[in-house]
Amino acid sequence: MLSSAINKKPALFRKYIFISFLQIKLEETELNGRSNQSVVSEFIFLGLCDSWELQAFLLVIFSSLYLITILGNIFIVLLITADLHHHCPMYFLLANLSFIDLCLSSVTTPKMITDFLKANKTISFGSCMCQIFFGHFFGGGEMVLLVSMAYDRYVAICKPLHYSSIMNTQMCIRLVVTSWIIGFVHSISQLAIIIQLPFCGPRELDSFFCDIPLVIKLACMDTYILEMLINADSGVLATICFILLLISYSYILLTLCHQSKDGASKALSTCTAHITVVVLFFGPCIFIYLFPLNITWVDKFLAVFYAAITPLLNPVIYTLRNKEIRNAIKRL
Repeated sequence: MLSSAINKKPALFRKYIFISFLQIKLEETELNGRSNQSVVSEFIFLGLCDSWELQAFLLVIFSSLYLITILGNIFIVLLITADLHHHCPMYFLLANLSFIDLCLSSVTTPKMITDFLKANKTISFGSCMCQIFFGHFFGGGEMVLLVSMAYDRYVAICKPLHYSSIMNTQMCIRLVVTSWIIGFVHSISQLAIIIQLPFCGPRELDSFFCDIPLVIKLACMDTYILEMLINADSGVLATICFILLLISYSYILLTLCHQSKDGASKALSTCTAHITVVVLFFGPCIFIYLFPLNITWVDKFLAVFYAAITPLLNPVIYTLRNKEIRNAIKRL
């Protein structure tokens, strides 16, 4: 009996070692699976269309639009900087708006243009995160800057006697710096949420650039709560800015009703340009982030309009609607 028990011990010991070895291997496999799940090297864009002929046509169109956008916004910045007649708060803010539009269009448009020449439209994980960060950085900054421009028009029209004392150089710089800070805080808060998500596939984005509503859907976890937080972040900023804009321009329009015809006409012309830019900028944002339609072709159209068309329209609108800008161009 004793000898049989002794003989069984090595067999039991070997069985125990084998089971322990299997458990260790299973744990290593699980850890490796989690590690691989959270690391994605690149994403794949499906782009705007599949037809090579249409892509060649779009290549010419968007290359031309991007070139005009860059040259137009640079022209406005240089014109305002060089012309002493435009060294006032409204044009200082306008120059900053043109600079932001220049940067905003450069976040996604060059990548979209080069992808028209490629069969495989890929973007690295790091570049994708950069697009998200800078897109929301410049977009959030532009929202706040538009509010600053509305405040400038409010003071000029509703409190003209106090305009020079309120909108002094320090106030202008403070407004611009505030727009950059709020844009940065908004962007970094968005990026901090999405960069920690695990991505394991699929990697396809039905768009031409990385944006949070599309990228977050590729995460390998339930992102409902995170989507709510991100939408709340973007929604709060957009809603507050839009309400402040409505209040400012409502006061302006009420004041214009009591002014002389010539003064009201000039002020209304300036405000019309501002209001047009606000509508064109906030319109796509509302349907992309606050009330998404989830219709692929509509989402792509709004994304193209927001990323490529709006930065082009801003210099065009201010040039055509602003008599002083037109006169400055004639003096060149």
